[in-house]
Amino acid sequence: MYYPKSQIKTNLYTEGNEYTLPNGDIYQGFYYKISTGQYSTGKTPDDRPNVQIFPLVQSSNEPTTRYNIAIPYNVDSEFDSPLVYEGGTPIDSSKVQIIPTYIPTTLTSQDYQIGEFRRYFCKKTNEIQYVEINKIQYDLLIVKSPSILWQLYFPFNLPWQITGTPEQVARTNKNIVDLTSQRLSLPRFGDYLNNNYLKYYK
Repeated sequence: MYYPKSQIKTNLYTEGNEYTLPNGDIYQGFYYKISTGQYSTGKTPDDRPNVQIFPLVQSSNEPTTRYNIAIPYNVDSEFDSPLVYEGGTPIDSSKVQIIPTYIPTTLTSQDYQIGEFRRYFCKKTNEIQYVEINKIQYDLLIVKSPSILWQLYFPFNLPWQITGTPEQVARTNKNIVDLTSQRLSLPRFGDYLNNNYLKYYK
């Protein structure tokens, strides 16, 4: 998937105490970060191979030298138990919090008959980083479920128009984004959406 340069932070480096590879091994080296919250090996997307890496989240119930992995993974109708490792050894998945993860939206013919649907997002509380999520993750953040890293994310949602004339749809969605950004203090939220107010339009 293509991401504009403004959505990617490149030439980042970790000493080996922040991220893990999919097989559970600790990763040390260069990496880059995408605005969706995904991290991959390499200085840039062109510095291949690019392997997704996952942040380590320290558990408050364990010594400071041990970490649990917060793994972002697709969440649809229900949560499945992710494969979680600590130093290459499976750990208790009940101690793991998932990171809010981008979930592609699939619209139905009923959505287009209605003319709009609701989009769900969250913003990282300590930086300008947004992630579009689904309603399941949104609800978990709202109730501060221990299964998700709610401490670092602020959830919000907005209605999104998808039918009508292109001009009217774009104007309506832009107004909604502007009002939501102002009301909830969401800097550069429109930039995260690439100012694409006709997304999902049909």
